[in-house]
Amino acid sequence: MTLEVYWGSGSPPAWRVLLTLEAKKIPYVSRLLQFTKEEHKAPGFLALNPRGKVPTIEDGDYVLAESIAIMAYLDRKYPDPPLFGRDAKESGRVWKAISDLVYYLEPAGLRIVVPVLFGTVEDNTDDIRAAVPELHEELGLMERRLSDSDWLALDRLSAADLAVYPSIEILLRAAGKDGARPLGLGLLPFAERYPAIEAWRNRIRALPGYDKTYPPHWR
Repeated sequence: MTLEVYWGSGSPPAWRVLLTLEAKKIPYVSRLLQFTKEEHKAPGFLALNPRGKVPTIEDGDYVLAESIAIMAYLDRKYPDPPLFGRDAKESGRVWKAISDLVYYLEPAGLRIVVPVLFGTVEDNTDDIRAAVPELHEELGLMERRLSDSDWLALDRLSAADLAVYPSIEILLRAAGKDGARPLGLGLLPFAERYPAIEAWRNRIRALPGYDKTYPPHWR
């Protein structure tokens, strides 16, 4: 039975899973849910994932939610290429980079992205300004890493790259909105401030199957 993927356009966690599926060339059935129609809150989907969040996969009678867990599951079930590393040391480096995303980069970024995209900047201006230096500290660490290597964790594409990339993209999408202009985020033009990250973004975009994963409503 073909694996089914429930996802939403523009969701970074869902995008991670789609990128993983394409990187591993795993056949899947796409189940795109419309957030505007609250399809992620429909009874049928809530029966699969009571939290009503994407991504969620259905692999036969096995159901799994949470993007990093899904990525790890897919890597174990379809081990070529090994996105979480070939040995203990590589695995440690991949999980370290993912942890940096989950505990540092993503929390700082969301404090900016959510108010900008949901129109609550005026109510959160002080917190946004406090998050900006934290965000740039994390981007600076990422820039230094990518100045010495093409990829975040290994000498080749790994789960770390696929996990982090969508978070960078939604951050830059928010930074380009009119509501972000008065905030002084210092992110644009991005290629001038973070050229190594920009080159890495280009490498991700050049991956086979990338176009199939791109959020439809961003086109």
